[in-house]
Amino acid sequence: MPCASTGGADVEAIRQSAVGECGLACLAMVAEHHGHRIGLPALRQRFPLSLKGASLARLVAIAGALGLQARALRLEPAQLRELKLPCVLHWNLDHYVVLEKVGRRGLRILDPALGRRHVDADEVARRFTGVALELTPAAAFAPRAAPPPLRLRQLLGRVAGGLRALGLLLALSLALQVFVLLAPMQLQWIVDHALVAADRELLAVIALGFALLLALQVGVGLLRGWTLVALAAALGRQWTGNVLAHALRLPLDFFQKRHLGDVVSRLGAVQAIQRTLTTGFVEALVDGVLAVATATMMLLYSPKLAAIGFLAVALYLAARMTAFPHLREANERQLEAAASQQGHLLESLRGIQSLKVAGQEPARAAQYRSLVVDTLNRELRLATFGLGFSSGQQLLFGGERVLVIWLGAGLVLDGGFSVGMLLAYLAWKDQFAARTATLVDRLVELRMLRLHGERLADIVLAEPEHDPASDFEQAPASLRIEVRELGFRYADGEPWVLRGCSFHVDEGETVAIVGASGGGKTTLLKLVLGLLSPEEGRVLVGGRDLRRLGARNFRAQVGVVMQDDQLFAGSIADNIALGDDRVDMVRVEAAARAAAVHDEIAAMPMGYHSLIGDMGSALSGGQKQRVILARALYRQPRLLVLDEATSHLDVGNEQRVNAAIRQLRIGKLIVAHRPETIAAADRVLVLHGGRIVQEARPGLPPGPPARAAPEAASPVPTG
Repeated sequence: MPCASTGGADVEAIRQSAVGECGLACLAMVAEHHGHRIGLPALRQRFPLSLKGASLARLVAIAGALGLQARALRLEPAQLRELKLPCVLHWNLDHYVVLEKVGRRGLRILDPALGRRHVDADEVARRFTGVALELTPAAAFAPRAAPPPLRLRQLLGRVAGGLRALGLLLALSLALQVFVLLAPMQLQWIVDHALVAADRELLAVIALGFALLLALQVGVGLLRGWTLVALAAALGRQWTGNVLAHALRLPLDFFQKRHLGDVVSRLGAVQAIQRTLTTGFVEALVDGVLAVATATMMLLYSPKLAAIGFLAVALYLAARMTAFPHLREANERQLEAAASQQGHLLESLRGIQSLKVAGQEPARAAQYRSLVVDTLNRELRLATFGLGFSSGQQLLFGGERVLVIWLGAGLVLDGGFSVGMLLAYLAWKDQFAARTATLVDRLVELRMLRLHGERLADIVLAEPEHDPASDFEQAPASLRIEVRELGFRYADGEPWVLRGCSFHVDEGETVAIVGASGGGKTTLLKLVLGLLSPEEGRVLVGGRDLRRLGARNFRAQVGVVMQDDQLFAGSIADNIALGDDRVDMVRVEAAARAAAVHDEIAAMPMGYHSLIGDMGSALSGGQKQRVILARALYRQPRLLVLDEATSHLDVGNEQRVNAAIRQLRIGKLIVAHRPETIAAADRVLVLHGGRIVQEARPGLPPGPPARAAPEAASPVPTG
């Protein structure tokens, strides 16, 4: 094996956003190191992966598409220094990391989940699986410039009246600084004129004049404060609404590939950006203007003393800029630790019943405490940064003040300064030091916006569900469903879940789909509903391609009950009439009767106004399922799609539900295992090997089986 460099220029760290995309993040890091700055979002869009991640063979194929020559190797930890760096290591059996440097005491790696870190020899021996992937530019490799920086409007959308309010806020803030700038003159005039001349009338005039200025300053300050509060509220309302509206339009698989806590944390970046822009941005501008004004006054009084203040500010700026990369990394680690902690808590509360049944409450609490400690440690590091900067600022500017007072007193003794001039200069100098230090801190906060912007960009720059303009056209005249040669897999290189799948559902017809568990029945329904996009074939609704018709337009005509549907906090009536601004209680009751749940609801103390708790916790499993079915029937759909919609019901309730559904003169597409439900269908389709292999009618002999598609060999994914 040829010897290669064990170091080199640092590789830019890229953190994974979705579960299972560590391999993509590693390829993005290596490609950017060689000059192909494609970025993880573009790589994710071009080479989508499933939750299972990517096999080594899949990474080799993606690297080849990027123009990188890949060589997979099996080696011992002692041979790692012979690799061409940076390269990809298979880590801990289910993860990929980038090897950046081999040292005497261990490795420096870039972990897509944890960032840059050093690992000692013991950890390498435990976690390195012995598989590495060398990546070097091939003849087809072409450098690629970094994408343009994100603009604020891309992230948050248009804000009505935002610039006008921001301009008013800036003008009021600048007006306030005029009073601050004039204040030292009061001290100078009193010392140099009123006191020296013992002129009480002049002293009273000066005091009265500055008292009036103070009253005006307070009034302007109140107006500025009100404007700031109003602007923050307007920005928060519009920005949060814009981002959430976009997030809810994202396809289903976006959320399935991410942890809930991480998505919530990224949405929280809106508040961080809003706070920085409504306060930090305006204050930075105002501090900059005031710093220039006070610096001008200092230069007019004494260029020699002013030079000392300028030097102190330059040293503070250099210190903050030098420490910025470490501060950014600490902030990123803290945000990720907080997201993991929040995600763990949400998952624990959501699965409390499973934890109690398994007796795992203490173990889960211990895991949460560990995450809390990790978050606190990250916050402690950030607080340490803050204390360090604060102490350094006090030491630097305190020493500068001592030096200026010493030299200024010498100027007074030499007759170059009056006492009043020295006091006024010191006041301006203190303002200059405070404003410039704050300005530097605000500039650091503004630079830190990029971190929040990158986290938020994972959501707002993701492509929403494709809904053409026909979404707003008249509903399709026919809801005949035709599936033609449908093919789907969750990522390239993975086995086909469906392939060559074809069938139809006529209007008013009841079709049941049966097959083994895990055979793709639920996935097939999601494709028919437009929740997932097929890789091959088409879904036709009334003879029109679903992609041209618009999935939301189609789903508006369909009542759906999926296995993992949820109820929401509120009353039973609110859940049945979900999204209806004017709840029709007659329709609510009719839907509940059809779902065989009316009698149980009527027996509750508050009837249809009874609260169901968080996610329906006050209802039994069978009641939840029937309320969800009633929700689907309340829509008065033209087509009913049911995925094991009666799996939690007893035989009696199932018979009543099936009888009510059978009376509906609409089409029905049903996934079921129970014979009672299957018997109610006009046709039964058997799904096997990713395609429909048999069709039968209840009570009649089954038709000849179709030839099943061969099943692809499963890769060994990781991520």
